[in-house]
Amino acid sequence: MINERLPKIWYGGDYNPEQWDQEIWIEDNRMFKLAGIDVATVNVFAWAIIQPSENEYDFSSLDQTIDRLYQDGIYVCLATSTAAHPAWMAKRYPDIRRVDFEGRKRKFGGRHNSCPNSPTLLKYAPRLAGKLAERYHNHPAVVAWHVSNEYWGYCYCDNCEKAFRVWLKNRYGTIEAVNKAWNTAFWGHTFYDWDEIVTPNILSEEWEGGRNTNFQGISLDYRRFQSDSLLENFKLERDRIKKYTKDVPVTTNLMGLYDELDYFKWGKEMDVVSWDNYPSIDTPVSMTAMTHDLMRGLKSGLPFMLMEQTPSQQNWQAYNALKRPGVMRLWSYQAVAHGADTVMFFQLRRSIGATEKYHGAVIEHVGHEHTRVFKECAALGKELNLLGDKVIGSRIKAKVAIMFDWENRWAIGLSSGPSVALDYVKEVHKFYDAFYKLNIPVDMISVEEELNHYDIVIAPVLYMVKEGVADRLKTFTKNGGTFITTFFSGIVNESDLVTLGGYPGELRELVGIWAEEIDALEPSIKNEMVMVDRYGALSGTYTCSTLFDLIHSEGADVLATYGSDFYAGMPVLTKNRYGAGAAYYIASSPDQVFVDAFAQTLKDEQKLASILESDQGVEVVAREKNGKRFIFVLNHNDKEANFKTDNKKYLNILTNNTYQGDSTIPGREVFILEEIN
Repeated sequence: MINERLPKIWYGGDYNPEQWDQEIWIEDNRMFKLAGIDVATVNVFAWAIIQPSENEYDFSSLDQTIDRLYQDGIYVCLATSTAAHPAWMAKRYPDIRRVDFEGRKRKFGGRHNSCPNSPTLLKYAPRLAGKLAERYHNHPAVVAWHVSNEYWGYCYCDNCEKAFRVWLKNRYGTIEAVNKAWNTAFWGHTFYDWDEIVTPNILSEEWEGGRNTNFQGISLDYRRFQSDSLLENFKLERDRIKKYTKDVPVTTNLMGLYDELDYFKWGKEMDVVSWDNYPSIDTPVSMTAMTHDLMRGLKSGLPFMLMEQTPSQQNWQAYNALKRPGVMRLWSYQAVAHGADTVMFFQLRRSIGATEKYHGAVIEHVGHEHTRVFKECAALGKELNLLGDKVIGSRIKAKVAIMFDWENRWAIGLSSGPSVALDYVKEVHKFYDAFYKLNIPVDMISVEEELNHYDIVIAPVLYMVKEGVADRLKTFTKNGGTFITTFFSGIVNESDLVTLGGYPGELRELVGIWAEEIDALEPSIKNEMVMVDRYGALSGTYTCSTLFDLIHSEGADVLATYGSDFYAGMPVLTKNRYGAGAAYYIASSPDQVFVDAFAQTLKDEQKLASILESDQGVEVVAREKNGKRFIFVLNHNDKEANFKTDNKKYLNILTNNTYQGDSTIPGREVFILEEIN
């Protein structure tokens, strides 16, 4: 459990006392206590202060910070500072500075400017982590370790090129195996020596910032390699920390749907997953919910940490809208509802200079507690304190799973055709959103996850089918499960080589169809999905677009056909009986209306129960612990809305009000309901 040393939902966030003087420090502690802050993330960007020169380390300021906070009852999530190397290090050791996609050597500046394969970084970053762990591992204030910060970005330097060749040797063994995996006979690319392989950037195989490539195999492997390289940076620091302390969790803050790192790999190496939630004002709330569930899925459903969110507004978007009154609390509880056992912010006090000076904070530039934002934060802090340990450690139980795979996402993005409009995340979200609106819980899982405890598994646009995945899906379906996949699935293996013998490759037997061709049209050009007969909640005609698989049934029942173009009358929705289960194939990108009706049909077929019935915009999520079920009712509307319980009586543990049957919830309000025996 995350919260063993502080058994409640942690409440706090990033704190940068190195930017302030002693008078401000004293005032900070006073205001933190007023707000109910009990965990501060410190030392995130203090490497240059801690290590002013080659062999000189100065921990005096950090000592004071940790002691001062702890004396006022505030615990510490202690970061290693390695997200931004010191200027002296960049000057003395140029190898630490990245080379960008254009082949240009970076100068000192920004953050995450460190090459992950730099000998200098690999020496000094773990050393600093070790010194911090040696010094503070017994300090009672330290409740978590925070390695680096928001890992991101690739490097294309000579050190990375050399390390890439080593990575390839470990993955493939022989240069012949590399040639086969990358299909290098195309365009005369056959390699005879490892040193002939270069990084795929604008100087070699890629263009448009890496969105296009001549050779998908090498570009796909370079993304794997860079993700692994940055993960190795994390592991080196983690292992130095673990040398001194084993009972305090080690994490690093991920970024949700961030594209460049394979977070399922990262989740395996973290004691607890943490992530930073920064939706825009117009981000669908179901997209945020899906991302929470994805982060929870990185460690098979274990609770996670909400490491950062803004109390009010962000600073890097084109239009940085304020969170409306009540939204900060609402979105905080949304995170908790989906598995977070912490509610933390960036930042606790607004900086006075540089790029994040207009990023929101608990303490605004005015410096006192009489702001709207501070009052909302203090109210939430009081509420979380009263909530105590009731929900921490509780889990979410789901019968529906959606597969998400970063490597599949990379491969789709790198594919030379058939359409630039194909958006993997949006296709996944369509299905999530449909079940979200039905208040049916969904697990976001990797393609490696065990499937036997699910009734329904959905794999939208499963373009890349990795070794063993098709067999596991067949076993799941044969044993009574329901499997759904879509257009542009089963096309390639994990090397991005086409599986011969007809699309959808290894999934062909399971779904009972053959896709002969794939039409790609500009997204404004629509076709129709015409239901052959009424099927559950599906009837009449729906709209589809973008990609259109021209499929033939090979035993599957045809439920809908295309309505126009030269493939009018060909199947577009099929259902194939497979063992005791069934597999559906959706041959085009359907509109949300179809997906919603399809989800309702699946719900009825599988006899899935909604947690509660509610109006549109009222989210319902349940967490379970020790036989107790806590139902979160979150009204994302700005007006009162309705929900309906069963015949049981429920207590709102935030207010002690009771609810039964038809009920109302005010706009932007949160209820946490517990059944009364």
